Amino acid sequence: AEHQHARYNPLRDDWVLVSAHRVKRPWQGQLEKPPPEDVPRWDPHNPLCPGATRANGEVNPQYEGTFVFPNDFPALQPDAPEPGDSDHPLFRAAAARGVCKVMCFHPWSDLTLPLMSLVEIRAVINAWAELAAELGASYPWVQIFENKGAMMGCSNPHPHCQVWASSFLPNEARLEDRTQRQHLSQHGVPMLLEYAEQEACRKERLVVENTDWLVVVPYWATWPYQTLLLPRRHVCRLQDLCDSERDSLASIMQRLLIKYDNLFEVSFPYSMGWHGAPTGPYLEEDCGHWQLHAHYYPPLLRSATVRKFMVGYEMLAQAQRDLTPEQAAERLRSLPEVHYKQRSK
Repeated sequence: AEHQHARYNPLRDDWVLVSAHRVKRPWQGQLEKPPPEDVPRWDPHNPLCPGATRANGEVNPQYEGTFVFPNDFPALQPDAPEPGDSDHPLFRAAAARGVCKVMCFHPWSDLTLPLMSLVEIRAVINAWAELAAELGASYPWVQIFENKGAMMGCSNPHPHCQVWASSFLPNEARLEDRTQRQHLSQHGVPMLLEYAEQEACRKERLVVENTDWLVVVPYWATWPYQTLLLPRRHVCRLQDLCDSERDSLASIMQRLLIKYDNLFEVSFPYSMGWHGAPTGPYLEEDCGHWQLHAHYYPPLLRSATVRKFMVGYEMLAQAQRDLTPEQAAERLRSLPEVHYKQRSK
């Protein structure tokens, strides 16, 4: 806990430098602006609200639950042309096609997932699974991700996520496919299934757990309060979860996200996303080396206004963190599971 050392990340086949003593250094750098506490419940100028007009002129329905629509500014389109042939191996290009969707979690802009009911969170999980199955029928990769907070690039204050389906396996997917395949081949058990069993026994990096799931600050975490959400049984894809596992997933997500908000008593920013076995043509292949999991990457380090910057050494050499994963897990674990806004009431 007091001396720098490097830790290996078997999921990405790389290393992170842990320098816990650096968290004590004085800070006179950039301070982030805390998120606004006065977000209106409904704003006609917010394109994600029910009844609002979006950039393409379409009017949202008066939805009362989840609402999915095509991204008005998609990074991937289904009919993109093939790039021309390369005249040199150092100048390669490849086709990139797909679709991008936006999914609103709730009609109210002043809510976030930790403040939603379990029934409402369960509806989000069902919609995730439906989209994963629908888009995964033809596309090899379906990336569900949520950018929460302006600090993480969220352009509209409204509970929502994005879903991008691509005609190719992105870099992180290809990397995790390779490392998990190698682990199963060498050890006879899926990597993250074995890892979840180990963390459930060791407890030192455990944040929350229930019958079907556990959340840990991974041994190899890069971001200060990064977490990994893991199922206890072997399951490859989000759409493979049974009803009871979806119920318990809603519960453990709510507990984790309440702890996140309670850490600095602020709507905690993060980027999160689901990783599972590839789909499309891979549905016909054996993907037993995969284990479904979700990554949470929050940037805050010391307070609601001091974040971790990935610059300098991190960009040019390797990732580095300023407190141990065990210290981060202990702090998150000790936090109450009643949201600070609800305690004040």
